[in-house]
Order: sequence, then structure tokens, then C-alpha cells
Amino acid sequence: MKEKFIVLGSGESGVGTSILAQKIGYDVFVSDSGKIGVEAKKIFKKYSIRWEENIHNLSKILEADLVMKSPGIPDKNDVVKKVREAKIPIISEIEFASKNTNAKMIGITGSNGKTTTALLVYELLKKANYNVGIAGNIGYSFAKQVAEKDCDIFVIEISSFQLDDIYSFSPDIALITNISSDHLERYNNDFNQYLNAKLKIAMNQSESNFIVFNSDDEILTDAIKKSNFKSRCFEFGFKSKIQGTFFKRNKIISNYKNSSYMVNTNEFKLMGRHNLLNAMAAVSVGKLLKLSKKSIQDSLINFKSIEHRLEKVLKIQNITYINDSKATNVNAAFFALDSMINQTVWIVGGIDKGNNYDQLLPLVREKVKAIVCLGIDNSKIINKFSPIVDNIIETQSMQEAVKISEKIAEKKEFVLLSPACASYDLFKNYIDRGNQFKQAVRNL
Repeated sequence: MKEKFIVLGSGESGVGTSILAQKIGYDVFVSDSGKIGVEAKKIFKKYSIRWEENIHNLSKILEADLVMKSPGIPDKNDVVKKVREAKIPIISEIEFASKNTNAKMIGITGSNGKTTTALLVYELLKKANYNVGIAGNIGYSFAKQVAEKDCDIFVIEISSFQLDDIYSFSPDIALITNISSDHLERYNNDFNQYLNAKLKIAMNQSESNFIVFNSDDEILTDAIKKSNFKSRCFEFGFKSKIQGTFFKRNKIISNYKNSSYMVNTNEFKLMGRHNLLNAMAAVSVGKLLKLSKKSIQDSLINFKSIEHRLEKVLKIQNITYINDSKATNVNAAFFALDSMINQTVWIVGGIDKGNNYDQLLPLVREKVKAIVCLGIDNSKIINKFSPIVDNIIETQSMQEAVKISEKIAEKKEFVLLSPACASYDLFKNYIDRGNQFKQAVRNL
């Protein structure tokens, strides 16, 4: 008799997991408390997967031998509590997929920069002719990739939510870009809980594995040194390193086992100090995998910024409009503001995730000539920045925000959408927010 596998949620993780579980031979059933999308239903029909929508049939769920809950479902969910009380194992999609592949795995997490870093690493490996797939929090789910692709190596972008229910997942290389306050509402407003969730990426690694991390991040560095991981440490950051990757005189230098090479950054298309860190992270992986210097250099030179991440939209009447809608926390906005070389009109706001804006004060004082608030509740932003910015305007639509910004900005200045907040008050998601910004700019 087949083991019963219940999948909670029909998003990207749920669909991918159900395909993989069905292929392996489980009796799969998908349960979603909301409506299941048309495309997901087509896939379920193709693979003869049973499903229910707009309800969680608890009695059916509690018949499971194994449950995968989608990363967006919190532990405080009533159904999840009942499953745990029944002592039915709950597994994450990342954990399940990793158990069913022999491919090497590069797992990438962090509060900011993980998407860019994952894409950089993927491009490096592709350029070096690896049979490589990219998965996780970017593109298709890891489980779907494992079910449908035969790759030698996977680059996996992993959020803290996706790490919450791992038990044996052990990437060959674990990479942590940085740690800052984010998603604290999911972790009882406790930064240490969030930090520990991120560190799970390395907790099962062996002595033959590597943990690559940003040593400029003091909190992260301290946490890793106290964690007693078995894996070997490899640092990147702006300070010189005997073993590791650093930046000096427009060059990324990477040292490992008495071998060193330098990558010239003068021709990089990416802008900002944070993208140099992302590039250093990717170079570190390349060094550990013994990729050639030329292959790495060519990949980095030809890499363009990802959509909605410090994306230059247009220059109109010598005013540059930049879409950084993916900046959904304060640390991401910090990097964006730090990249501005001239005075900036800053479009900010949305759903606050327990933000502390203090670290932005010096940059705002130096670089921001006006703040355009775009959110239903802007009181926290106004209270924090009104003592140092005279011109703060509230808006309720992207079109209005862009038109007002155009009137305020002058030649050679920037209009920057870098919200530092989630998007769900006025938009479907950060992609919708970024697309609306780009359209509003084009309509000027």
C-alpha cells in the first residue's frame, strides 16, 4: 500500500513537491485553504494528483504518513498545529527535494542579495559548461527541478521560511549573504529566531563542505563562529583575507590553498557596494569549485542587474529613474540609497515588517532631498524622517508618486523606488509594484 503524502498549499513549492512525490510513488493529495490556480489544476490533472481547494479537510490530512507544508504557511496555523500534535512528520520542500537527488547543491540564503548572488553563481557555472539548474526561491521550485531535470549541480536560493522544516538538508556549499531584521512577524519579533532559521542552512554540513559568508557582517560572523559548524569557513568582504575573497583597487581578489587570482571590476554593469559583495560571494564559489579566472571574469562583466533590483528604467530630462521594488526591508533600502551618487527623491513605504529606520538616517540626511510615501499607513516613516527631510509627501498610487517625484527632481538627480516595506497594501507583490513604477515612468 502506498504511503500517503499530503501537500499543504498549491503554490510553486506545493506543485513541485506533489509532482516529485507522485513520481517517486507516494499517494499524493494537495490541500489548499484558498483557491487553486488554473495552471496548477492542469498540472495536477496531467499527473493524476488529487486535490481540494477553499478548505483543509482535517480528517483526511491526519491520515497522512508525511506532510509537506508550503513555506508561506506559519507554524501557528491551526492545521499545522493539529498535524504536529498527531506526531505526523512535517517536511519542507527543500528537504524533500534534496533527499531525491544526487546532484551537488549550492544553497544561498541571507536577508538581501540572495537572488542576485544565486543568478551570478548560476551564470558562472553555466559559462564553465556545468550541467546546472537554478531553483528554490527563484524560478521553479527545487522539487519540480529534481522531478523534471537531470542536473549535475543545483544553485538553490533559499528563504528562512524554506529552512524552517529541514532536518538533513546539507548543501555542498552553503552561502549566507548577510543578516538583517526581516520577517520578524513570522519569528515572534525575535531577531535571534530569524537568525537561527537562516543558520539552519549549514547545520547538517560535514567537514568536506563549505560555508561561505560575508565577514563584513559582524552579527553573522559572530553567530557562525559560535555555532561550531563542521563545515570549512570561507569569508568574503572588503577587508583583506589570507584565505577568502576581498576587494582592493577595483579588483576582486580570491585566495585559497596558496592559489590566488584577481578579477577586474572596471567593466561591471552592476552598480553599488552591495553588488560588489554579491560578486565577491559568487567569485568565492567559483574559486572553491576551481573555475578559471577568465570564465569568472567574462560572466561577471556580462551580467546585468535583475529586474526590480536597482534597475535603471529611463533617464528623462537628465533625471534618472531607478526601480528597486525588490527592496522589501530596511537593509536593502540602505544599499540602494548608498548607491545614489547625486541628490535623490526617495519613494518609500508599504507594509512595515517591524522596521527600524535608524541605520538609514545618515544616508537620508546626506542624499535625500524629498520623500514620497507610498503606502496606506506612512506614520512611522513620517515620524522618523520629518526632523531631517523638509519635503515629505503622502501618495496612494504609483502614478501619483511618480508624477510628484518628477516635479521635485532636478537635472542630474535620481528618483528611486526603494520601499523598505512589503507591497501587499496597494499591490499584488513587489513585481506588480515595480512594473507599475516602470509604466508610470514611461507615461511621463
